[in-house]
Amino acid sequence: MFGGIARRYDIMNSLMTFGRDHAWRRYVIDMAVLPTGGRLLDVGTGTGKIALDAVAKIPDVAVVAADFSSEMMRVGKKQSGGRGINWCCADALHLPFPDSLFHAVTSGYLIRNVTDIEKAFEEQMRVVVPGGRVVCLDTSPAPRNILRPFALFYLRYVIPLLGSMITGDKDAYRYLPESTEAFKAPEELADIMEKVGFREVVIQRFMFGNIGVVTGRRPPVELNSEHSPLSAAGLASE
Repeated sequence: MFGGIARRYDIMNSLMTFGRDHAWRRYVIDMAVLPTGGRLLDVGTGTGKIALDAVAKIPDVAVVAADFSSEMMRVGKKQSGGRGINWCCADALHLPFPDSLFHAVTSGYLIRNVTDIEKAFEEQMRVVVPGGRVVCLDTSPAPRNILRPFALFYLRYVIPLLGSMITGDKDAYRYLPESTEAFKAPEELADIMEKVGFREVVIQRFMFGNIGVVTGRRPPVELNSEHSPLSAAGLASE
């Protein structure tokens, strides 16, 4: 499904969000608190928009962009800055990376699509350094407020129509509202992150509550430099 809409995916995201998706990605990168020369993993990267923004914003950052869909990543690699990113076909529930490798892990619209949310967060915690942050951007079920009927109308009718017109694939953009309505609220995602072991979990909502960013931090620990996973991998120490 994602391969079929890859070429028009970014255009649709901009249209659906009235161009606000750019600001949300910048917020995700800010919340990741990456150091100069740090290492970032963007999981479920799609066309790599978060990864590309990170490369443009942070000096000397090393970025790995991972996704199941090779078609989506091919589109991202052709964009400006795409060749400066390490692209990797990977399963978000079984990340092919050693423990404590990345300074931060980000995802955009990934968690709504995994079969095991807790396992996905466990894997992200495993590969991030102690004290590092995991930042999750995703859609959220329409909040129960005065704007809910308008949000539901937009999800159920406007988005599939736009998807059909722009990508020619109405079914893919029926999946988006259906999966969004069945998804968890940011507060529920925060609870799962805390259950996995993240600390300092914070939530930020956008677009009248229909988009959520949940950030958690892996607890910092004293690392013995002689046995540190980073040292063992031959990488620079913190």
